[in-house]
Amino acid sequence: MAKPSLAIVGATGAVGSVMIELIDERADIWGEIKLLASKRSAGKKLKVRGQELTVEEISPEAFVGIDVAVFDVPDEISKEWAPIAASKGVVVVDNSAAFRMDKDVPLVVPEVNNGQINNRPRGIIANPNCTTMSMIVAVGALHKKYKVNELVVASYQAASGAGKPGVDALHEQISKVAGKKLGSNAKDVANEIGDHSPFPRPLALNVIPWAGSLKEDGFTSEELKVKNESRKILGLPNLKVTATCVRVPVVTTHSLAVHATFDNKVDVKEAREILRNASGVEVLDDPENLIFPTPADVVGTDPTWVGRLRQDPSAPNTLDFFICGDNLRKGAALNTLQIAEHYVASLS
Repeated sequence: MAKPSLAIVGATGAVGSVMIELIDERADIWGEIKLLASKRSAGKKLKVRGQELTVEEISPEAFVGIDVAVFDVPDEISKEWAPIAASKGVVVVDNSAAFRMDKDVPLVVPEVNNGQINNRPRGIIANPNCTTMSMIVAVGALHKKYKVNELVVASYQAASGAGKPGVDALHEQISKVAGKKLGSNAKDVANEIGDHSPFPRPLALNVIPWAGSLKEDGFTSEELKVKNESRKILGLPNLKVTATCVRVPVVTTHSLAVHATFDNKVDVKEAREILRNASGVEVLDDPENLIFPTPADVVGTDPTWVGRLRQDPSAPNTLDFFICGDNLRKGAALNTLQIAEHYVASLS
Protein backbone atom coordinates (compact mmCIF):
# COMPACT_ATOMS: atom_id res chain seq x y z
CA MET A 1 0.00 0.00 0.00
CA ALA A 2 1.40 3.39 -1.03
CA LYS A 3 2.03 5.96 1.66
CA PRO A 4 -0.69 8.65 1.81
CA SER A 5 -0.01 12.10 0.42
CA LEU A 6 -0.13 15.20 2.63
CA ALA A 7 -0.69 18.89 1.94
CA ILE A 8 0.35 21.52 4.49
CA VAL A 9 -1.77 24.61 3.92
CA GLY A 10 -0.12 27.65 5.47
CA ALA A 11 3.31 26.03 5.34
CA THR A 12 5.20 29.32 5.69
CA GLY A 13 3.40 30.49 8.86
CA ALA A 14 4.49 30.04 12.47
CA VAL A 15 2.45 26.87 13.03
CA GLY A 16 3.25 25.54 9.56
CA SER A 17 6.95 25.85 10.30
CA VAL A 18 6.52 23.84 13.51
CA MET A 19 4.50 21.28 11.52
CA ILE A 20 7.44 20.78 9.17
CA GLU A 21 9.80 20.35 12.14
CA LEU A 22 7.49 17.71 13.61
CA ILE A 23 7.24 15.80 10.33
CA ASP A 24 11.03 15.64 10.29
CA GLU A 25 11.04 14.29 13.87
CA ARG A 26 8.19 11.78 13.73
CA ALA A 27 7.67 8.42 12.00
CA ASP A 28 7.90 8.65 8.21
CA ILE A 29 4.36 7.69 7.23
CA TRP A 30 3.84 10.19 4.40
CA GLY A 31 4.47 9.81 0.71
CA GLU A 32 4.25 12.99 -1.34
CA ILE A 33 4.19 16.18 0.72
CA LYS A 34 2.89 19.36 -0.86
CA LEU A 35 3.39 22.83 0.63
CA LEU A 36 0.64 25.37 -0.02
CA ALA A 37 0.32 29.03 0.92
CA SER A 38 -0.87 32.37 -0.39
CA LYS A 39 0.25 33.84 -3.70
CA ARG A 40 2.65 36.07 -1.76
CA SER A 41 4.52 33.06 -0.35
CA ALA A 42 4.39 30.86 -3.47
CA GLY A 43 7.81 30.06 -4.88
CA LYS A 44 9.59 29.93 -1.54
CA LYS A 45 11.82 26.91 -0.91
CA LEU A 46 11.50 24.90 2.30
CA LYS A 47 13.23 21.70 3.39
CA VAL A 48 11.04 18.81 4.49
CA ARG A 49 12.62 15.48 5.48
CA GLY A 50 15.86 16.63 3.87
CA GLN A 51 14.23 17.43 0.54
CA GLU A 52 13.82 20.96 -0.79
CA LEU A 53 10.21 21.64 -1.76
CA THR A 54 8.71 24.65 -3.50
CA VAL A 55 5.69 26.31 -1.91
CA GLU A 56 2.72 26.39 -4.29
CA GLU A 57 -0.17 28.83 -4.35
CA ILE A 58 -3.35 27.34 -2.93
CA SER A 59 -5.84 26.39 -5.65
CA PRO A 60 -8.51 23.73 -6.27
CA GLU A 61 -6.09 21.85 -8.53
CA ALA A 62 -3.46 21.72 -5.78
CA PHE A 63 -5.61 19.24 -3.82
CA VAL A 64 -5.96 16.71 -6.65
CA GLY A 65 -4.31 13.46 -5.59
CA ILE A 66 -3.91 14.57 -1.95
CA ASP A 67 -5.18 12.23 0.79
CA VAL A 68 -4.88 14.49 3.85
CA ALA A 69 -4.55 18.27 4.18
CA VAL A 70 -3.64 20.05 7.40
CA PHE A 71 -4.72 23.70 7.51
CA ASP A 72 -2.77 26.23 9.58
CA VAL A 73 -4.33 29.44 8.26
CA PRO A 74 -6.73 32.19 9.46
CA ASP A 75 -10.42 31.39 9.87
CA GLU A 76 -11.52 33.08 6.66
CA ILE A 77 -9.01 31.10 4.57
CA SER A 78 -10.14 27.82 6.13
CA LYS A 79 -13.80 28.70 5.58
CA GLU A 80 -13.11 29.20 1.89
CA TRP A 81 -10.66 26.42 1.12
CA ALA A 82 -11.32 23.53 3.54
CA PRO A 83 -14.68 22.66 1.89
CA ILE A 84 -13.02 22.87 -1.53
CA ALA A 85 -10.33 20.42 -0.44
CA ALA A 86 -12.94 18.11 1.12
CA SER A 87 -14.92 18.16 -2.13
CA LYS A 88 -11.86 16.66 -3.81
CA GLY A 89 -11.97 13.71 -1.41
CA VAL A 90 -9.28 15.12 0.89
CA VAL A 91 -9.58 14.56 4.65
CA VAL A 92 -9.05 18.03 6.12
CA VAL A 93 -7.64 18.67 9.59
CA ASP A 94 -8.19 22.34 10.36
CA ASN A 95 -6.40 24.31 13.06
CA SER A 96 -8.54 27.46 12.81
CA ALA A 97 -11.72 28.31 14.72
CA ALA A 98 -13.81 28.13 11.54
CA PHE A 99 -15.40 24.71 12.13
CA ARG A 100 -14.82 23.89 15.80
CA MET A 101 -18.41 24.30 16.88
CA ASP A 102 -19.98 22.92 13.67
CA LYS A 103 -22.14 19.96 14.70
CA ASP A 104 -20.99 18.04 11.60
CA VAL A 105 -17.29 18.54 12.35
CA PRO A 106 -15.63 16.56 15.16
CA LEU A 107 -13.37 18.50 17.52
CA VAL A 108 -10.60 16.08 18.39
CA VAL A 109 -7.81 15.60 20.89
CA PRO A 110 -6.56 12.05 20.22
CA GLU A 111 -5.77 11.31 23.89
CA VAL A 112 -9.35 12.20 24.86
CA ASN A 113 -11.82 11.47 22.03
CA ASN A 114 -9.92 9.66 19.30
CA GLY A 115 -13.08 7.77 18.33
CA GLN A 116 -14.53 10.93 16.77
CA ILE A 117 -11.93 11.07 13.98
CA ASN A 118 -14.00 8.91 11.62
CA ASN A 119 -17.25 10.76 12.36
CA ARG A 120 -16.82 13.60 9.85
CA PRO A 121 -19.87 14.19 7.61
CA ARG A 122 -18.24 17.23 6.02
CA GLY A 123 -14.86 15.57 5.53
CA ILE A 124 -13.32 18.02 8.02
CA ILE A 125 -11.84 17.46 11.49
CA ALA A 126 -11.25 20.47 13.74
CA ASN A 127 -8.32 21.12 16.06
CA PRO A 128 -9.13 22.88 19.38
CA ASN A 129 -7.90 26.25 20.55
CA CYS A 130 -4.41 26.09 22.06
CA THR A 131 -5.64 27.20 25.50
CA THR A 132 -8.27 24.49 25.67
CA MET A 133 -5.70 22.00 24.38
CA SER A 134 -3.26 22.72 27.19
CA MET A 135 -5.91 21.81 29.76
CA ILE A 136 -8.10 19.14 28.22
CA VAL A 137 -5.57 16.29 27.97
CA ALA A 138 -5.11 16.31 31.75
CA VAL A 139 -8.78 16.98 32.52
CA GLY A 140 -9.80 14.19 30.16
CA ALA A 141 -7.62 11.68 31.98
CA LEU A 142 -9.08 12.68 35.35
CA HIS A 143 -12.62 12.67 33.96
CA LYS A 144 -12.40 8.98 33.09
CA LYS A 145 -11.99 8.18 36.76
CA TYR A 146 -13.84 10.91 38.66
CA LYS A 147 -16.38 12.43 36.17
CA VAL A 148 -15.82 16.17 35.95
CA ASN A 149 -18.84 18.46 36.41
CA GLU A 150 -17.29 21.94 36.76
CA LEU A 151 -14.10 23.78 35.75
CA VAL A 152 -12.97 27.19 36.95
CA VAL A 153 -9.95 28.23 34.94
CA ALA A 154 -7.50 31.12 34.78
CA SER A 155 -5.21 31.06 31.75
CA TYR A 156 -1.85 32.81 31.38
CA GLN A 157 -1.39 33.05 27.63
CA ALA A 158 1.85 33.70 25.78
CA ALA A 159 2.33 36.47 23.24
CA SER A 160 2.67 33.93 20.41
CA GLY A 161 -1.02 33.15 20.90
CA ALA A 162 -1.55 36.43 19.04
CA GLY A 163 0.69 35.26 16.20
CA LYS A 164 3.89 36.83 14.94
CA PRO A 165 2.63 40.38 15.60
CA GLY A 166 2.23 39.48 19.27
CA VAL A 167 5.75 38.08 19.53
CA ASP A 168 7.25 41.04 17.66
CA ALA A 169 5.38 43.47 19.92
CA LEU A 170 6.62 41.80 23.09
CA HIS A 171 10.24 41.79 21.90
CA GLU A 172 9.96 45.45 20.87
CA GLN A 173 8.46 46.43 24.20
CA ILE A 174 11.10 44.54 26.18
CA SER A 175 13.87 46.26 24.20
CA LYS A 176 12.37 49.66 25.02
CA VAL A 177 12.28 49.09 28.78
CA ALA A 178 15.42 46.95 29.17
CA GLY A 179 18.00 48.56 31.43
CA LYS A 180 15.85 51.57 32.22
CA LYS A 181 14.98 52.54 35.77
CA LEU A 182 11.29 53.18 35.42
CA GLY A 183 9.12 54.56 38.18
CA SER A 184 6.76 52.42 40.18
CA ASN A 185 3.78 53.86 38.31
CA ALA A 186 2.59 51.56 35.52
CA LYS A 187 2.06 54.61 33.34
CA ASP A 188 5.83 55.02 33.13
CA VAL A 189 6.01 51.70 31.32
CA ALA A 190 3.14 52.65 29.04
CA ASN A 191 4.75 55.98 28.20
CA GLU A 192 8.04 54.29 27.38
CA ILE A 193 6.45 51.67 25.15
CA GLY A 194 3.79 53.73 23.39
CA ASP A 195 0.51 52.47 21.98
CA HIS A 196 1.63 50.51 18.90
CA SER A 197 0.71 46.91 19.79
CA PRO A 198 -1.88 44.20 19.08
CA PHE A 199 -2.55 44.17 22.83
CA PRO A 200 -4.86 46.65 24.60
CA ARG A 201 -2.19 47.50 27.21
CA PRO A 202 1.62 47.19 27.42
CA LEU A 203 2.63 43.54 27.82
CA ALA A 204 6.23 44.02 28.96
CA LEU A 205 6.42 44.23 32.78
CA ASN A 206 2.67 43.74 32.85
CA VAL A 207 -0.22 41.26 32.58
CA ILE A 208 -3.40 41.93 30.63
CA PRO A 209 -6.72 40.32 31.70
CA TRP A 210 -7.89 40.13 28.12
CA ALA A 211 -7.42 37.76 25.17
CA GLY A 212 -9.61 37.76 22.09
CA SER A 213 -12.61 39.97 21.39
CA LEU A 214 -15.58 41.02 23.51
CA LYS A 215 -18.53 38.63 23.47
CA GLU A 216 -21.77 38.25 25.43
CA ASP A 217 -21.98 38.88 29.18
CA GLY A 218 -18.53 40.49 29.29
CA PHE A 219 -16.62 37.33 28.37
CA THR A 220 -14.00 37.30 25.62
CA SER A 221 -13.87 35.00 22.62
CA GLU A 222 -10.93 33.11 24.15
CA GLU A 223 -12.88 32.51 27.36
CA LEU A 224 -15.89 31.18 25.47
CA LYS A 225 -13.63 28.89 23.44
CA VAL A 226 -12.41 27.27 26.65
CA LYS A 227 -16.01 26.75 27.75
CA ASN A 228 -17.57 25.55 24.51
CA GLU A 229 -14.67 23.47 23.23
CA SER A 230 -14.20 21.67 26.56
CA ARG A 231 -17.87 20.69 26.51
CA LYS A 232 -17.67 19.37 22.97
CA ILE A 233 -14.42 17.42 23.38
CA LEU A 234 -15.56 15.75 26.61
CA GLY A 235 -19.08 15.16 25.28
CA LEU A 236 -20.58 17.09 28.22
CA PRO A 237 -22.87 19.80 26.77
CA ASN A 238 -23.95 20.97 30.24
CA LEU A 239 -20.49 21.07 31.84
CA LYS A 240 -20.06 24.19 33.96
CA VAL A 241 -16.97 26.07 32.76
CA THR A 242 -15.83 29.56 33.70
CA ALA A 243 -12.57 30.99 32.35
CA THR A 244 -10.58 34.18 32.78
CA CYS A 245 -7.96 34.55 30.05
CA VAL A 246 -4.89 36.64 30.81
CA ARG A 247 -2.07 37.63 28.44
CA VAL A 248 1.39 37.46 30.06
CA PRO A 249 4.88 38.54 28.89
CA VAL A 250 5.97 35.06 27.80
CA VAL A 251 6.90 34.36 24.17
CA THR A 252 5.65 30.77 23.85
CA THR A 253 3.80 28.32 26.14
CA HIS A 254 0.41 28.85 27.75
CA SER A 255 -0.27 28.10 31.40
CA LEU A 256 -3.52 27.51 33.27
CA ALA A 257 -4.59 27.33 36.91
CA VAL A 258 -7.45 24.85 37.09
CA HIS A 259 -10.00 24.26 39.85
CA ALA A 260 -11.89 21.09 38.87
CA THR A 261 -14.94 19.65 40.61
CA PHE A 262 -15.99 16.04 40.06
CA ASP A 263 -18.96 13.80 40.79
CA ASN A 264 -16.75 11.50 42.85
CA LYS A 265 -14.28 12.03 45.67
CA VAL A 266 -10.73 12.67 44.51
CA ASP A 267 -7.65 11.21 46.14
CA VAL A 268 -4.71 13.50 45.31
CA LYS A 269 -2.11 10.72 45.30
CA GLU A 270 -4.30 8.61 43.05
CA ALA A 271 -4.96 11.57 40.75
CA ARG A 272 -1.22 12.19 40.48
CA GLU A 273 -0.68 8.59 39.39
CA ILE A 274 -3.53 8.79 36.89
CA LEU A 275 -1.82 11.78 35.31
CA ARG A 276 1.60 10.13 35.41
CA ASN A 277 0.18 7.22 33.41
CA ALA A 278 -1.88 9.34 31.01
CA SER A 279 -0.80 9.60 27.39
CA GLY A 280 0.48 13.06 26.53
CA VAL A 281 0.89 14.17 30.15
CA GLU A 282 4.01 14.69 32.27
CA VAL A 283 3.86 15.42 36.00
CA LEU A 284 6.29 17.84 37.68
CA ASP A 285 4.99 18.03 41.23
CA ASP A 286 7.39 18.15 44.16
CA PRO A 287 6.44 21.23 46.20
CA GLU A 288 8.99 20.55 48.95
CA ASN A 289 11.74 21.02 46.39
CA LEU A 290 9.91 23.78 44.47
CA ILE A 291 9.47 21.56 41.43
CA PHE A 292 6.56 22.49 39.17
CA PRO A 293 6.18 23.36 35.49
CA THR A 294 6.79 26.84 34.11
CA PRO A 295 6.83 28.03 30.48
CA ALA A 296 10.62 28.39 30.55
CA ASP A 297 10.94 24.74 31.61
CA VAL A 298 8.66 23.15 29.03
CA VAL A 299 8.76 25.33 25.89
CA GLY A 300 9.66 23.28 22.83
CA THR A 301 8.29 20.03 24.29
CA ASP A 302 5.19 18.08 23.33
CA PRO A 303 3.39 16.96 26.52
CA THR A 304 0.97 18.77 28.78
CA TRP A 305 2.91 19.38 32.02
CA VAL A 306 1.05 19.30 35.34
CA GLY A 307 2.08 20.34 38.84
CA ARG A 308 0.88 21.96 42.07
CA LEU A 309 -1.71 19.21 42.59
CA ARG A 310 -3.58 19.91 45.81
CA GLN A 311 -6.98 19.77 47.43
CA ASP A 312 -8.87 21.85 49.96
CA PRO A 313 -9.71 19.34 52.75
CA SER A 314 -13.21 20.80 52.99
CA ALA A 315 -13.89 19.99 49.30
CA PRO A 316 -13.04 16.31 48.71
CA ASN A 317 -14.59 16.27 45.22
CA THR A 318 -12.21 18.95 43.92
CA LEU A 319 -8.66 19.17 42.64
CA ASP A 320 -6.49 22.22 41.99
CA PHE A 321 -3.52 22.07 39.64
CA PHE A 322 -1.29 24.11 37.33
CA ILE A 323 -0.69 23.28 33.68
CA CYS A 324 1.83 24.36 31.05
CA GLY A 325 1.80 23.44 27.36
CA ASP A 326 3.66 24.74 24.31
CA ASN A 327 0.92 26.49 22.35
CA LEU A 328 2.69 26.10 19.00
CA ARG A 329 3.42 22.37 19.37
CA LYS A 330 0.70 20.34 21.14
CA GLY A 331 -1.46 23.46 21.21
CA ALA A 332 -1.52 23.66 17.41
CA ALA A 333 0.83 21.80 15.06
CA LEU A 334 1.31 18.55 16.98
CA ASN A 335 -2.34 17.84 17.72
CA THR A 336 -3.22 18.58 14.08
CA LEU A 337 -0.54 16.16 12.91
CA GLN A 338 -1.56 13.53 15.49
CA ILE A 339 -5.14 13.63 14.18
CA ALA A 340 -3.85 13.10 10.64
CA GLU A 341 -1.64 10.22 11.81
CA HIS A 342 -4.50 8.55 13.67
CA TYR A 343 -6.68 8.83 10.58
CA VAL A 344 -4.01 7.15 8.48
CA ALA A 345 -3.60 4.41 11.10
CA SER A 346 -7.36 3.75 10.97
CA LEU A 347 -7.05 2.84 7.29
CA SER A 348 -4.80 -0.15 7.90
